[in-house]
Amino acid sequence: MIILLRIYEDVFLGLFMIDHIEINNYNLYLRGNLLMLKMLYQQIGEYKRDTILTPIFTALEVLMEIFIPFVIASLIDEGIDKGNMEKVYFYGGLMVVLALLSLLFGVLAGRFAASASAGFAYNLRESMYSKIQTFSFANIDKFSTAGLITRLTTDVTNLQNAFQMVIRIAVRAPLMLICSMFMCFAINKSLSLIFLAALVFLGAVLIFVATRTMPIFHEVFQKYDDVNASVQENIAGMRVVKAFVREKYENGKFAQATENLYKMFVRAESILVLNNPVMSLVVYGCIIALSWFGAQFIVSGTMTTGNLTSLFSYVMGMMVSLMMVSMIFVMLSMSTASGERIVEVLNEVPDLANPQEALTEVADSSIDFKEVYFSYQNDAEKDVLQDINLHINAGETIGIIGGTGSGKTSLISLISRLYDVRSGAVYVGGRDVREYDMEVLRDQVAVVLQKNILFSGTILDNLRWGKEDATEEECREACLQACADEFIQLMPDGYHTRIEQGGSNVSGGQKQRLCIARALLKKPKILILDDSTSAVDTATDAKIRKAFAERIPGTTKIIVSQRISSVQDADKILVLEKGRVNGFAPHEQLLRENQIYQEIYQAQMKGDGDFDEKMN
Repeated sequence: MIILLRIYEDVFLGLFMIDHIEINNYNLYLRGNLLMLKMLYQQIGEYKRDTILTPIFTALEVLMEIFIPFVIASLIDEGIDKGNMEKVYFYGGLMVVLALLSLLFGVLAGRFAASASAGFAYNLRESMYSKIQTFSFANIDKFSTAGLITRLTTDVTNLQNAFQMVIRIAVRAPLMLICSMFMCFAINKSLSLIFLAALVFLGAVLIFVATRTMPIFHEVFQKYDDVNASVQENIAGMRVVKAFVREKYENGKFAQATENLYKMFVRAESILVLNNPVMSLVVYGCIIALSWFGAQFIVSGTMTTGNLTSLFSYVMGMMVSLMMVSMIFVMLSMSTASGERIVEVLNEVPDLANPQEALTEVADSSIDFKEVYFSYQNDAEKDVLQDINLHINAGETIGIIGGTGSGKTSLISLISRLYDVRSGAVYVGGRDVREYDMEVLRDQVAVVLQKNILFSGTILDNLRWGKEDATEEECREACLQACADEFIQLMPDGYHTRIEQGGSNVSGGQKQRLCIARALLKKPKILILDDSTSAVDTATDAKIRKAFAERIPGTTKIIVSQRISSVQDADKILVLEKGRVNGFAPHEQLLRENQIYQEIYQAQMKGDGDFDEKMN
């Protein structure tokens, strides 16, 4: 049914636009829409039965309503006008039966329509969310977070409403229109020409309204993204906003986003408002014309009073059906834009995929970079990482240090294959990371990112992200290694203390230690700490590093830090400068031979400046 309605739109839109676009372009437009509909149709899934039953019961409801004016005409002509009470009782009872059947079929149609549309929306959200989980970081970068949220909420709701309208109203309105017109011609062909002229005029107006509003609604949902982005940024950064007293600025930014949305809707509504006055003009014009000419037919004896009454009922049915058609066009204008945005997500091909015969075991924790070049965009003028050649033995502790933008985070992202290299290769356990099953690889490479994220739930719930079936004792052991147990024990409910959304009820250092413990629970072969102790005091940082050396000696540990004190005890330290390896040696050797490392060391030991400034 959704395909049927989209074809209605395409036909009318094509008639209106045929002089403005080339035939080939229009054919591409139609093919694109059909592909979109095919993909959306697949999301109906297990709700196909309800989707089929809805138009069936809707059609039966319409047929019952179509017969009622015909019965009314017989009741007037054969019963009331002739004083025949038997006919009055018979046709009156028949009307009651038809009305009850219409009610029953309408209720069933509404129930199945609600089930089908809600199920369709459920499947859409599930499919989109599942697809997003397969995205690489590069895919996620393509869609803004606010844009994905809008697609999962507003856009899906628009499609749900449109789908319900399509399987019910889009069946009811055309069927009622056709049946009413048929009955009108059966009663009086001459008077029916009035309705035919009215339909042509009203149809032209509806085409004009639909084709003018559709492009506007395409823009509207881009504005929704801006509104969501403003809200998301403001709430996530509420502490920063208040600390810098930027409430007025944020209010102004949000007001600007909502004002743009308001203006777009006003533009659309100013065109849509034509529907009601034009509809009223046509309806009352038809009633006046029908009353004038119908009265003459009755006086001349060529039409009965009952037939004229039926014509009034049928003309109202036709006009209401046309109003429904106009509503369908409006909804389709909105849902088409939403559908295209949703299909963009469903059609997105993940940049990273498992090979056909993926490796399911990581042999050891050695790491090799061989002639690696990497950029976040294929058409970037300059690579973020250039000519990286490294060998890290299994079980070694490696420090990485460098200025802002030197490529530290980019380098470690390649180890767990969050991105793919542009050229060269990264090896883990002696095999190219692209040969592994990604889940297997990432299970063995635990990464504690720069931005630590905790989720709503207890401390144990958050820790068990590292190992779903971990016992409380295992969680406590991991927290001891991460120096988190000491503050957890002071909390009123210990490991059962609830973490608020985003970890707002724990400090930055506590959050970092919980995230480290969560990673340790995986018992990985490679542990990467991306500046993950920056909010921890130096004494605690030292305790964490000592615990790592003693309790997980076989794990390869990579520590990215801005502090030399955090990496100076590592087996080797990698110095990065502008995406290239500037040095790779133990602390003492770098102090003797590497100028950049010497400058960083002197800056931090003497406290006479930011080493980022020294490097620029």
